[in-house]
Parts: sequence; C-alpha cells; structure tokens
Amino acid sequence: MQIISSKDNEFIKHLKKLKDKKYRDENNEYIIEGIKLISEAIKENVRIKAIVICDECSKNEVIPKNLMYEIAKYNCVYVTEKIFNSITQVMSPQGIFAVIEKENNSKINYSDDIIVVLDGIQDPGNFGTILRTIDSIGIKQIIVSKETVDAYNPKVVRSTMGAIFRINVIETDNLLHSIDEMKKNGYELVVTSLQTNKNIYNIDYNKKIIVIGNEANGVSKEIQKNADFKVKIPMLGKTESLNASVAAGIVLYEYVRQKIQK
Repeated sequence: MQIISSKDNEFIKHLKKLKDKKYRDENNEYIIEGIKLISEAIKENVRIKAIVICDECSKNEVIPKNLMYEIAKYNCVYVTEKIFNSITQVMSPQGIFAVIEKENNSKINYSDDIIVVLDGIQDPGNFGTILRTIDSIGIKQIIVSKETVDAYNPKVVRSTMGAIFRINVIETDNLLHSIDEMKKNGYELVVTSLQTNKNIYNIDYNKKIIVIGNEANGVSKEIQKNADFKVKIPMLGKTESLNASVAAGIVLYEYVRQKIQK
C-alpha cells in the first residue's frame, strides 16, 4: 500500500485547490470530512471519487472497523498525518475525508407544494442549517441566488449533517427571472417583511415560493416588489428580527403544521 508523504504530489495539490469555489465548479467536485458525513454519503449512494485516510489514524482505530470495511470498496488513498493535517479544514479531524462528484439537476421541480429560495444568504452555518430544515420537511430542492454562499463551501457541507446529499441545489444567475418562471408555473411569491400586518399564520402554504433574505438586508427590494404576500413572524418581545435560519425554520414548520392538519 502506497502512502503519500509529499506535499508536491499532484493529487494533494488537487485536494488543496478544492478549497476554492471556482476550482470546485471547474472540476464538479467538493470535499466532505468526518466519519458521519462519509457514512451518510455511502448510505445515500453518492458518487465518491476518492476517500483519503490518515494512515496513523487508521492504525489507531479512530475510524470504526465497520466503516473501514465499507470504504474498502472505494478508491482509497492513504496519506501521512502531516499531509492530512495540511489538507483538513476542521479543528479536530477524524482522519478521513472524501472527494465527491456533484450531481445536481438545474431543472426546477414544479410538483412540490413549496419552493424555498435563498436571496443572498452569506453565513455558511445559516445555509447549512436551512438545508437540514428543508430536508427534515421532505423538500428535495432549493433555489439560490449567485450572491448566496456556495453550497459546497466546506463549512456549509459540515453543517448540513448529510442533508446536502438529498437536496438539489439550483444556483441561478438571475433570481428575478427564475421567480417569474416559478410564478408562470402557478406559484405565488411570499416574502418576510416588517412592513405588513399579515403574519405567517394568515396564508395557505400551497404552491408558494418562500424567500429567505440576506442576514443584514433581508429580501431584496426588487423581489419584494413582486411579492404576492408579505408576512412577518409575530413576536411578543422587544427583538425585531431573528437569525435567518431560525426564521426559515419557523416559516417552514407552519407549512408542516398545515400539511399535517390537511
């Protein structure tokens, strides 16, 4: 078994470049790291191009034996601990990560009750948490503006806890145009706004586009102008706004409540 020990190895250089969004897009690949994410990737039959293992970690049995049996079916590359530490992007690495091929479809599925849209979300943790929430309610797609943080940013991927494998992330260069197309397919546009008396419990979540806006500026004015419904989350305290992922969760679970009632 060959163990890579040189930082000048071409494969190691390739792995390091995958930290950059442009390079990820060019190669249609991204990295996942850790035991849970790799177990989820195997379970979901994701296209795993290579699994990179820290040789010292494998000897110390940090990685469970049952997972070691599973990953043996894939293209496994062993590296020294020094090389692994030069590539890892987590504080306490578990000694294993994988290169994954993107499998997204750019076509919007118009059979869903709701379509979730992200308008310029910047925080990777927020994006990842929103993807987990969408996964939890059974929605399989999300539309994101080009200004939104990359779905395959390592921090986003980690915070999804595997939801990234089950959701089709569709990035659009022109969000207004994409929303117009959704409306032509029978959907109505819902945005959150403080300038309204209508709250999230006053509308029926059937054939709705739900837009989650930028953390600092909210939903862009151009999109707000096209809204069929402006709604707010009723609050009894003095706080006027919520974290984007928290707000998304509250709105989406009103959809769940209505669906259960029906």
